[in-house]
Formats: sequence, C-alpha cells, structure tokens
Amino acid sequence: MLIDAESYQRILGDELRKLRRKRGWTRKELNQHLQSEISLQTLATYELGTRHCSVVRLVELCVAMDELPQDLLAKVHRRVFVDEPGRVRIDLRLVVKDDQEELLPLRRWADDRLKRSGDAGSAEVNLDFAALERMAELCGIPTVDLIGRLRRLNPS
Repeated sequence: MLIDAESYQRILGDELRKLRRKRGWTRKELNQHLQSEISLQTLATYELGTRHCSVVRLVELCVAMDELPQDLLAKVHRRVFVDEPGRVRIDLRLVVKDDQEELLPLRRWADDRLKRSGDAGSAEVNLDFAALERMAELCGIPTVDLIGRLRRLNPS
C-alpha cells in the first residue's frame, strides 16, 4: 500500500486545527497547555501540514487537548483512505482506462456498468466497504491497497 505522505500530513494538520478550535483555543492558548514549549509558527506549520510532527509531539498535542492519539489518527486514516465514512467515490471511466493488471476484474465490472447505464447513468459511483472488500478479493489484493489505488485513479 502506498501512502501519500503530503496528503496524510495535510489532513493530520486539519484534524489538529479542528480539535484545537473545538476546544475554543487559539494556538497561543494551546501552547500554554503543552508540556514542552514550541513556537506558534511550529504549531501553525503542523496545522497546515507543512511540517512533519513526531509521534511524541503528536501525543503531547493530543494529551493537551484531551484527545486519544489513536482516535485522532483514526479520523485522519478515514479521511485519507475513504471519501466519506465507509465509502469511496470512483469514476468508472477512469477505472476502465486504467491498465493495472491486478484491477482487470474491476475494469470489467466498471465497463459493464457503464454500458448498462448508457447516457442516462452517472459515471461516478460510491462503493461501500463491503463492496470494496469483495472487489479487492476478486483482484487478489488487500482492501486497503485497492482503496489507495482507486483514490489515485480518482484525484479530487
């Protein structure tokens, strides 16, 4: 499975910012609750996703904002690997055009679905996790790998 580090870091920063704002804190107020002192600029770059945050620093930020680190990372993971909770949106036309050998069963399904829907149907579909698991099994790859491949096919 390939991880888009830039996207992951950006989404992590976004979740940190949401968490801080949910507490009603400015960056300065958050900084006052941290165990170690860091600059407001560093906090800003974490929230923008332009600076990597160490595991220890991430835990420190979570503890200060009364959030379990694993809960924050779960939110980030869901946003990185699925478009909406439990679903992935794909453009069937892009799937059909793809040439990854492992995705042949998915390509055949997408092609058939496009032909059956004709001009009246939408080329975009939302797949739930159960459908993704079955498709990954047909393709002979892990579900998370399939989700990552589909996200790269459908950048949005």
